Amino acid sequence: MLDNGPAPSAWQQRAQWLQNELHRHAHAYYVLDQPTVPDAEYDRLFSELQALEAAHPELCSSTSPTQRVGGAPLPQFEQVQHSVPMLSLNNAFADEEVIAFDKRLGEGLKDNFKDSPEESQPVTYAVELKFDGLAINLRYEHGVLVQAATRGDGASGENVTANIRTVRAIPLRLHTDHPPAVLDVRGEVLMYKADFMRLNARQRDAGLKEFANPRNAAAGSLRQLDSRITAHRALRFFCYGIGMLEGAPLPPSHSALLDWYAALGLPVCPVRAVVQGAAGLLDFYRQTGASRASLPYDIDGVVYKVNDVAQQQKLGYVSRAPRFAIAHKFPAEEALTTVLDIEVQVGRTGAITPVARLAPVAVGGVTVTNATLHNEDEVRRKDVRLGDTVIVRRAGDVIPEVVAPVLERRPPTATEFIMPTRCPVCDSPIVRPEEESIARCSGGWLKCAAQRKGGLMHFVSRRAMDVEGLGDQLIEQLVDKNLISTPADLYKLGFTTLAQLDRMADKSAINVLAALEKSRATTLPRLIYGLGIRHVGEATAKELARHFGKLDALMTASEEDLLSVADVGPVVAQSILQFFQDPLNIELIEQLLAGGVHWSEVTLSSTPQPFKGKTFVLTGTLPNLSREEAGAQIEAMGGKVAGSVSKKTSYVVAGEEAGSKLTKAQELGIAILDEAGLLHLLDNV
Repeated sequence: MLDNGPAPSAWQQRAQWLQNELHRHAHAYYVLDQPTVPDAEYDRLFSELQALEAAHPELCSSTSPTQRVGGAPLPQFEQVQHSVPMLSLNNAFADEEVIAFDKRLGEGLKDNFKDSPEESQPVTYAVELKFDGLAINLRYEHGVLVQAATRGDGASGENVTANIRTVRAIPLRLHTDHPPAVLDVRGEVLMYKADFMRLNARQRDAGLKEFANPRNAAAGSLRQLDSRITAHRALRFFCYGIGMLEGAPLPPSHSALLDWYAALGLPVCPVRAVVQGAAGLLDFYRQTGASRASLPYDIDGVVYKVNDVAQQQKLGYVSRAPRFAIAHKFPAEEALTTVLDIEVQVGRTGAITPVARLAPVAVGGVTVTNATLHNEDEVRRKDVRLGDTVIVRRAGDVIPEVVAPVLERRPPTATEFIMPTRCPVCDSPIVRPEEESIARCSGGWLKCAAQRKGGLMHFVSRRAMDVEGLGDQLIEQLVDKNLISTPADLYKLGFTTLAQLDRMADKSAINVLAALEKSRATTLPRLIYGLGIRHVGEATAKELARHFGKLDALMTASEEDLLSVADVGPVVAQSILQFFQDPLNIELIEQLLAGGVHWSEVTLSSTPQPFKGKTFVLTGTLPNLSREEAGAQIEAMGGKVAGSVSKKTSYVVAGEEAGSKLTKAQELGIAILDEAGLLHLLDNV
């Protein structure tokens, strides 16, 4: 409890320190576009200051960060006074806070429904995504875009009209014959993940500094003094609110407002809904969290707003935020921690990857102790050193990575990383070809246990030979005890050998042997992929199987033969040639055959290929078929299954909870099938 803490003078010192820190971080984030701490760290400091000022009101001043929003405009831009202040939102981080928010609003609206049959009804909310971009106010006068301004400090912002006019998603004129006299549209400018990757690739090629994340890229693009630069950046925009409105009636609800915006030609995110009560809010939060990684843009939470505008007006505002709305943020995907050490890991192809060993930190709902640094060049570019305080990011199921060091916290004892010259596992020389960014162990899988383990784990994985129950820990034991050296040795294992391993009961050993027996009957694409040929992924393995039909034909193929296969270029062709020119790999295949591994070899060119040249994308959950089953049927007909939607996509097969892929297909006018439509197509070609 705050009241049981230090003397008031100590509280005053702490409050002043928090205010100074928050001002500094806000200036770096909003004005310089160079954040010094992750959002989660800023939120933590802000919450502490709020609690301190609530307990000791005398500490709160008009200059406190809790009494304002954002930072001051850049001096290079003309300042714009907002007709209606652009406020921020209060945050919720736990389910209990959302439940309390709903209860509080229900109490505040109770008088509205007195003596009404609706009195016992839960509050109705409009729910939407919380984008990680830059807040913008668009002013339309008589339907024409006349001004665009950033949020700034909430009262005034920067005039970025020239740059906003280059954002193609934003209409220069509203799509209506009867526009309002004045309309202030509030929304977010953002950059899609794919566009961000392309932008950073161009920055690298030009020898320029890369952006840390899509939010920084969007903000930096919008704040260019030369709008021609902005025009070459792929910026997007979504509406989510309103400022001043003259000459038209205000829609009665928030959902109706967004529908009106869409009718006016303004971009509105399709991921939104109207729900009731706390249960509806939390359900939307969980559904969004589950699909978050597949969204084409970054979000850091969801937003709940009372849907009825009259109820919003009754609930009103506090100093810096509306009472009728709240942002429910996801667990932090960025956090601060310390680099305890930098070690290297050896992958199945011998790739040497520097890995930061970190002081444990919670990121994205899990405790992170390791984060990838990708390669030696990346360590140098980011200038990450032992002892640094660093920003760590984790998105969805992606391996955590170190984003950047916090240079102002670098200790004098911080030391640079030195790439080892010999493999830490087998002591073979580490080599780095001139044309590659990856250093590799030269020992190969016969000499290097790490490569051996990685190759075996890949061989038994679900999309390769699919040996259920044979996990990483079991593979490590088998290799460490010298019980297996190659994938073929797996099929020589017996019950006694398996049962004597750590944590292996008799039943577990029997299950592994049964899974190995089942895996002997496989398919040619699975076998090719399981062999672990460098540069040959699952899709390429399927193309090779489809083209050659038999393994013998692939093994004896020339470079010219390989280059005639879809998705195979010179680098992949050379990798395949080198693999099958190695006598040890030929011996491995012979041993697999001797161990009973078999597959159907059919000359695929002789089978009907009605879907040849057609590309399908699967999204959502189908009623009866799994995605793998649907994909297999499509590929059996000669079709290709892709992971993303583009203009080249022929069909999108959509099931329940189909997300952004379905939306993009609709935007591009691509044919959309449900499961019944796919089965009909399969039966009638």
